[in-house]
Amino acid sequence: MKKSLDEHAERFSEHAADYDESQDSDAYRACVDFVVKHAAPAEDDVVLDVGTGTGAIAFALAPDAGEVIGRDISEGMLEQAREKAAERGVDNVSFAEGRFRDPNVDGPVDVVTSNFAMHHLGDDEKRDAIDALAALEPRRIVLGDVMLFGDDEADAPFYDPAVDDPATFGLLADAFTDAGYALTAVEMVTEQAGVLVAERSV
Repeated sequence: MKKSLDEHAERFSEHAADYDESQDSDAYRACVDFVVKHAAPAEDDVVLDVGTGTGAIAFALAPDAGEVIGRDISEGMLEQAREKAAERGVDNVSFAEGRFRDPNVDGPVDVVTSNFAMHHLGDDEKRDAIDALAALEPRRIVLGDVMLFGDDEADAPFYDPAVDDPATFGLLADAFTDAGYALTAVEMVTEQAGVLVAERSV
C-alpha cells in the first residue's frame, strides 16, 4: 500500500465537494453501471456498500433494496453522502465510518458492493478485506475496481501509480475462491478495470 488509509481518507476529504464531477471517465461510469446491475438486490435485502464515497452506488440501489449501508474512511465524503440523502429524501440509506477489514456493521448483510476503492490496499490487504467481507456471509459480493487483466502494464495506466496499487484479476479471483465464493460473472471494461461478481459457494 503506497499511502496509509488515513492519508487516503484525508486526500478524499479534501476533494469531496467536487468528487462527483471529477468521476467522468467512461470506464468508471461503466463499472458503476455493472456494479448496480449485478448487485440486483431484492426488496428486503440489506446491502453494504464499502468505500461508498458520496453514495453513487448506494443511492442507485436504494429504490430496490430494503436497506443500504454505506461505509467509507473519509468523513468529507460521508458528509456529502448524508447531504444528498437529506436533499433527496432517501430514508433507507445510512452512512458511517467503516473499512473493508472492519466494516462496522451489526446484523446480517445480503449483498456487498464496492466500486473503485479496494485498489488502495496492498495485495495481502485485499485478501484480508475479501475474507472480512465473506465473514459477513452475504450471498453475493460485487466488486468494481481497477484490476489488471493483461500480463503487461499499459504505457498510459488508467490508475495513478503514485497512490494506487491495483491487483491482477487472477489474485482477486483466487481470493474470492479461497473465501468460499465462486465468480459468476466477469465484466472486463478495459484491460485495467472491471467488475467481478462472486456468489457464496459454501
